[in-house]
Amino acid sequence: MITELLATGENEKVEFKPSLSQLDNIMRSVSAFSNVKGGTVVVGVSDEGKVLGIDIGKKTMEDLAEYIKKNTDPPIFPSIEIVDIENKNVILVNVKESAEKPVFFKDKAYKRVSRTNQKISASEIRKLVKEERKILYWDEQLCKGITFEDIDNDKVSWFVKEAKRQRGLGIQEDATADEVLMRLGLSNDKKLTNAAALLFGNDPDRFFTRPEVKCIRFKGTGVTGEMIDFKVVKGNLFDQMIETERFIYNNITMAAWIEDGELQRQEKWEYPPKAIREALANAFCHREYETTSGAQVRIFDDRMEIWNPGKLPDGWTVETLKQKHESKPPNPLITEHFFWVKYVEEVGTGTNKLIDWCKEWDLPEPIFEFTGTSVIVTLRKALSLDDIDGLDLNERQKKVIEHVIKHDSITNTKYQELTGVSRRTATTDLSDLVKKGIFIRMGEGKRNLKYVLLRKNAHKMRKNVRKNGFESSGQQE
Repeated sequence: MITELLATGENEKVEFKPSLSQLDNIMRSVSAFSNVKGGTVVVGVSDEGKVLGIDIGKKTMEDLAEYIKKNTDPPIFPSIEIVDIENKNVILVNVKESAEKPVFFKDKAYKRVSRTNQKISASEIRKLVKEERKILYWDEQLCKGITFEDIDNDKVSWFVKEAKRQRGLGIQEDATADEVLMRLGLSNDKKLTNAAALLFGNDPDRFFTRPEVKCIRFKGTGVTGEMIDFKVVKGNLFDQMIETERFIYNNITMAAWIEDGELQRQEKWEYPPKAIREALANAFCHREYETTSGAQVRIFDDRMEIWNPGKLPDGWTVETLKQKHESKPPNPLITEHFFWVKYVEEVGTGTNKLIDWCKEWDLPEPIFEFTGTSVIVTLRKALSLDDIDGLDLNERQKKVIEHVIKHDSITNTKYQELTGVSRRTATTDLSDLVKKGIFIRMGEGKRNLKYVLLRKNAHKMRKNVRKNGFESSGQQE
């Protein structure tokens, strides 16, 4: 490939750059290729096509990919590779035409015209935006290279039966896979969509980068703790849901107790099963599958985190997720088919129900975070005052912990109001609670900083707690 690129020289789909020191010029080419028909930036080659080579450090590729992602809007995730030619390293940045246009670099958008990158005018941007409204969502686009032979017919049959049972899907159970996928909007003129490959493909890894879930059970409350259990879950999205749930239930506890006057044993998982399923389903439905990162489930002694590579809809913050809001899934086809089998509830209410289910379970509200590249949902255990015995806390701290158990968070100012101490003393007390693993800081700056519970072990669940394997009651087998 590189030999052919060098032979053809620079053109509407190829750009040469001598080194990474010309990063802004490289970025203009990335924007230009994204807005037209795609192309390749060859770094380490002169304008005349002479191979100069480039020094490759340990983080060169990672830093380049991160820079491109952070400085393009919408973010671009090109394929970046190192090739050897004439015993010299050359970097190829392969850029696809973006499904979402225009793509900006430093508030300017470019297009490729012959061998040059030209700034797109305001009128052209308006035209692109108008055309963009007609562009399909990513999961509705056709998947390159897949055929009906790559489809798991048994999984299609399972879906039809389950969707008919759960929501009354009007497709006959003896319909062929071809007919089912056509009627579900997953194929177009016998060509399959990205959603079809992810939902029903025998091996989605052939067509996408890391469409998987990395599941980890840590000992303790931090990522530096020992990994007690680890699994990478692959396969179609329905199977990933089942296997990820299986991992979770194998790594959380179930309380069991006998209540006065009751003959049957009472049982309760640490986290509400409905909340677990909803948080997982949201991760699958809202994920950006074009990234090189997979989803993650991290289970700690005091909480469970679900990391999902993606972003919030434009104009949204994590606070929006706690309020009434419309549904804006970036993968509407995947979301629709998860809805058919009741993997998600009513569209647009999932995060609100997550909060309600946790409250019904006597747990703190889930925490929603956005890192800039991932959305994180954290389900937290409850905390009782019995759990903090022996931690050498003063009476002020115990009083404030009671407050946070009821109200979920506290600020430095509120701490001062409740205890009558100075800001300095409040800061010292709160820092001590963070150090002891009871509170965690959330937000930035004095105005936005608050403290929420981190260490949670409900008093009820301390009695007769037993490790339990995956149980089918209420769960998808």
